[in-house]
Amino acid sequence: MNTLPELSTVRLSQTTDALNQAALEQLDALVVVAPKNVTPSKLPDFPHRDEIGKLRKQMNDGDIILLTTAGEQPIPIVAGFVDPAASPFERLTLARKLAAETLRFSPATVGVHTAPADDAMAEAAIAALAAAAFRLPQFKQKKAAPAKFKRIKLFHPHKLDLKRTEAAAGGNNLARWLTGLPANHLTPERYRELLQQLAEQEGWQFEFLDEKALKKRGAGAFLAVAQGSSRRDAGIAHLSYRPSKAGRQTALALVGKGICFDTGGTNLKGAKGMFGMHGDMQGSAVAAGTLLALSRLKVNFPVDAWLAIATNDIGPNAYRQNEVVTALNGTTIEIVHTDAEGRMALSDTLALASREKPGLLMDYATLTGSCIDALSTRYTGAVTNSDELNEAVITAGRASGERVWPFPADADFDSALESDVADTKQCTVGSVADQILAARFLSRFVEKDVPWVHLDLSAGESKGGLAHIPTEVTGFGVRFTLEFLQRHASFS
Repeated sequence: MNTLPELSTVRLSQTTDALNQAALEQLDALVVVAPKNVTPSKLPDFPHRDEIGKLRKQMNDGDIILLTTAGEQPIPIVAGFVDPAASPFERLTLARKLAAETLRFSPATVGVHTAPADDAMAEAAIAALAAAAFRLPQFKQKKAAPAKFKRIKLFHPHKLDLKRTEAAAGGNNLARWLTGLPANHLTPERYRELLQQLAEQEGWQFEFLDEKALKKRGAGAFLAVAQGSSRRDAGIAHLSYRPSKAGRQTALALVGKGICFDTGGTNLKGAKGMFGMHGDMQGSAVAAGTLLALSRLKVNFPVDAWLAIATNDIGPNAYRQNEVVTALNGTTIEIVHTDAEGRMALSDTLALASREKPGLLMDYATLTGSCIDALSTRYTGAVTNSDELNEAVITAGRASGERVWPFPADADFDSALESDVADTKQCTVGSVADQILAARFLSRFVEKDVPWVHLDLSAGESKGGLAHIPTEVTGFGVRFTLEFLQRHASFS
């Protein structure tokens, strides 16, 4: 049985002392970042500055060099070179490469130094090292050796506020760990148990609306997806953080798609399409990770997370095309494709969350392949219900390094979802602009006047990692959301 891992695996300490040879000897490895195209004589003095500069001049391309242990140098030094005009994404990408090279030496303590002082690059290096230190679930008979890496020491002329970086790392680690669990280790029942354990650990309120409770509320869309399973363990988990001191009354609602395995239902996926579908619950994991980060930051506003947890199985009771079901808000839905189960599960969950009239509603879902077709796995797609939120989405994506791009969501798209027998179709038979149609469908279940951001997690998995994250599962969304809230008047 899997239990929750330690999510903050490295300790961070900061010093304003200069980096000298004596300090170097207290480390097991050092990460140094300097500006590109700067001669050593123009850099502040630090150990092996001239050697690094000489090697840099000899390089034809690339942005990393390694100074191996030799002579007076007691440890490996990994040096990176950054364009002063680099974007946050580019800085995080460089930091990921630096972290990977550094951890090859199995250090226990890693020093970080930017020359000259570069707050953004220092933060990126800390974020990347924290992500690289965390291990995803493993079930190999031969157990990996315990990680030696336990401490980061930042040499910087002034103290940086890195609380948000550390909180985001813990939240991202949770999101990646949950997503990495195989479907037989993360059934809806086991997921509920882990969330309850997490709630007890973090001091959250916890409620689980099981199928019986959801039937009473008329959540026919969610239950249509769940009915194909032979287990009656599906439900909507409601986790609540409440600040210890009276603060802002504006509440944030986070909604996540938690399909623990997606066969496609009666419209069965092929083998290639079904492989990896244990990760179709990543949206709920990101919502839980974001809640964790916010509560560890002790934000002064209430936060609710609503997680739609089920499996989309094939079986004699699975829902079928052309059936008509009634959602929690009374909307009747004609089923067109049973592999569009995410929007079904989310519809009732959004209705529940938005009834509470939060100041902002954000949902996360690995929802459509068409979003990946449009943006690749480098960006995540978004749809909002206001132009102002669209602008904020772009700005927060750029600033956080978790890049997001909004799609249009004009009302005339609804014509594609008109049904002859119900209030709406679930989707169309084709896949043209499905990411937009899915969002237009979901918008029917968001209460009027509730600000809403929908994230279709096309960047939830990216081969080789993305930005500062080294694993294919990226946990995308936690860092973005913290940045977005920092810029949102109701929560900043």
